[in-house]
Amino acid sequence: MRIGLLTDGGYPYASGESRLWCDRLVRGLAQHEFDLFALSRTAEQEAQGWVRLPEQVSRVRTAPLWTADEDTLGLHAPRGFLARLLGGGSARTYGRRERRRFTTHFTSLATAVCAADATGDGREGAPAAPDADPAARRRADARFTEGLYGLAELACEHGGLPTALRSETAVRILETASRAPGTGRTVQTATVPDLLAFAAELDRVLRPLSLDWYDDESLGAVDLCHAASGGAAALPGLLAKRFFGVPLLVTEYAVQLRAQYLAAGGAPLSAPVRALLANFHGRLAAEVYRQAALITPGNTHARRWQERCGADPAKVRTVYPGMESARFAALGESEDGGGPDTLVWVGRIEPAKDLLGLLHAFAEVRRAEPGARLRIIGAAAQGPEGAGYLARCRALAGQLFPDEAADAPTAGDSPVSFEEIGDAEVPDLAQAYGAGGVVVLSSVVEGFPISLVEAMFCGRATVSTDVGAVVEVIGGTGLVVPPRNPRALADACLALLRDPERRARLGAAARARALELFTVEQNLAAFRGIYLELIARSPVRAVPGPVADEESRPFATPPEAHVLGLWPEDGAPFRREPDDRTPSWAGQGVGAGARGAGDGDV
Repeated sequence: MRIGLLTDGGYPYASGESRLWCDRLVRGLAQHEFDLFALSRTAEQEAQGWVRLPEQVSRVRTAPLWTADEDTLGLHAPRGFLARLLGGGSARTYGRRERRRFTTHFTSLATAVCAADATGDGREGAPAAPDADPAARRRADARFTEGLYGLAELACEHGGLPTALRSETAVRILETASRAPGTGRTVQTATVPDLLAFAAELDRVLRPLSLDWYDDESLGAVDLCHAASGGAAALPGLLAKRFFGVPLLVTEYAVQLRAQYLAAGGAPLSAPVRALLANFHGRLAAEVYRQAALITPGNTHARRWQERCGADPAKVRTVYPGMESARFAALGESEDGGGPDTLVWVGRIEPAKDLLGLLHAFAEVRRAEPGARLRIIGAAAQGPEGAGYLARCRALAGQLFPDEAADAPTAGDSPVSFEEIGDAEVPDLAQAYGAGGVVVLSSVVEGFPISLVEAMFCGRATVSTDVGAVVEVIGGTGLVVPPRNPRALADACLALLRDPERRARLGAAARARALELFTVEQNLAAFRGIYLELIARSPVRAVPGPVADEESRPFATPPEAHVLGLWPEDGAPFRREPDDRTPSWAGQGVGAGARGAGDGDV
C-alpha cells in the first residue's frame, strides 16, 4: 500500500512536533511504501535538516508555510504584510475571468468566517453548542466549503493564490463581510489594520492550496492520505480526496483547533483578528472531520474536542500514542524505590507547567517533613519566556527557603534543585525518574502527559493535577488533585512520602498499565489494522498511466472471487433468480477489473 503521510512542522525535519511518532510509524510499518508531504514552519527548522529516513520512504515533497519577510519580521506583523501587498509578488496575476471566480469564492469563504457561530452568547470561535441552530451552522459550513474548494480549484488551474490573497480586492471583501448582518460582535469592530493582519494569516494558512502536489504523480498516486495533525497538514488531504477520491485518515494527538485557541491567547493580535482566526480554524476543523474516513485522537480528552467541533462519533477511534518502553525497563523492573524522601518533576520548564504552584506546595511538604527534597529536572522552553520563567522559579525558591542555597551546584546542598538531563547526577532520562520516590506533574494545561507515562514505565508512584488526559492515563494508579491547588498537591505528596508500601503498589500497577496501553507495539498494531480497514472499504481508483495487465491494478479483484459458488463468465452480467441466496455481483464480471465504485470494490 502506498501511504501519503502529511505533516506540518514535524517529520522529516530534525525538530518539530510528532517527529518521533511519525518516524516510529514509518519504520514499524515496513510492509507499506510512504510518500512524505511535509510543510515547514520556519527557516531555522529547514536549516536543521532532516532525520535519517528509512528505505520505505520512496520520496519526499516539502513546502514552507513561511516567507523570508515573515521569518524576519514575524508572522503577526501587519507592516510586513502591507509591504508585500504594495510590492506585489512573483506569482502571475489573474485575468478578468479568474478575478471574478476569485471574488465569488473568497466572498463565500469570508462570509462564513465572519459569521458568528450560533452559540447563543456571541462568542466567535467557540465550538458550537449542542443546542445551536443546526440550519445556521449548515449554511455557514456550506459557504465555507464552497469557497475553500473553489479557491483550491482556481489555484490548481492558474498557478496558485498568493497574489490574489494579498490583493486589495481580498481586503475589501473581508471588510464587507465583517460589516454584514449576522456577523459576530467582535468581528464587527475590525479595522483595516486588523483585516490586513488577518489576511496575512489567511495567506499563510492557505498556502497548501497553491502547491503543485495535486496531480497523478503526487497525491493522486497514493492509496491513502494520513495527516499527522489537523489544520494545514490536513488541507492537502482534503484536496486529494476532492480531486482524486483518496481516503483521508486524520491523527490528532494534540487537537489542532485547541492549540490554535491557546496560541491565539498569547499572540500579539487584536481581539477581532483572534476572533476571525478562531472562526476560520473552527470551520476548517469541521470540514476536515466531515471528510475524514476515520479520525484517531490520542486520548478521550482530544476526542471530546473533536466531537464538539463536528466529528461524527462513529468515525472517531482512540489510539494512544506509542512510546519506547525498553529504555525504562531496567529501572521499572528493579526494586529500587528511588529517594524515599524526594519528589521529582521532569519536563520542559514553562508557565503551563505551574512550577510556581509546585514550589508553594513543596513549602508545605517541607514544613511537615523537614527532610523532604524536590528535584526539578528539565530545560527551560526556548525563547525569552522560558528563560524568564526559569528565573522566576529560582527566585521563588530562594524566597521560600531563604536559609538554603536554592541554586546550589549539587542536588544534596539544597531542598530544591534545578538540574538538566545530561548532568553528572542525571545522565539520562531514566535516571531522572529514578532520582526520587514520587514523580509529580503540576501542569495547568496539558494534552497527553508524556512525562507521566514515562514515570509509569519506570514503576514510579505519581501525583498529578487533573488536566488534559491525566485521569485517563493514570486510570487509578496514582493520585490526582485539582490544578492550581498547592495545598491539595502537598497533601497528596505527603500521603505517598509517608507510605512506602502504597508507593510500591501504585508504581507496580502504573507500570503494568503503561505496558498494556502505551507502547509502540500497540500503536503500530492499531494503525496496521486501520490502514487495511480503510483501503478495504474504499472504491478502486484508476491507476495513473497505462495499465499493462490485470496485476498492475491493486485490489482489482475482490476477495469474494475466491469463494466457491455460481459466478458469471468474464464479461457476462450475473443474473440471480428470486430464490437464489448467492450474492449478486452485477457488472463486468469478477476479474474483469472494472474500476467503478460498485464493481471491483473491496
